[in-house]
Amino acid sequence: MAEDYVEIEEWARSIRRKMANWDFIEKQPPRIKQALKYLVEKGDLRVAAKLAGLTVDEMADVAKKAKIPSGP
Repeated sequence: MAEDYVEIEEWARSIRRKMANWDFIEKQPPRIKQALKYLVEKGDLRVAAKLAGLTVDEMADVAKKAKIPSGP
């Protein structure tokens, strides 16, 4: 069961990595860039928003512009 969860997380991470607009991400200010990279790796929008110093809604907008898919 735990192995299934790990597989799903790794699959989701690989999708986020492939779909993300890395050119957009690299052009962002340092805090936002690091938060977007965290979001790609972990998928946690709330923590990413806190790292960026943005609200969850603002971070969701930036993630959308970066083409990072949401969800598991």
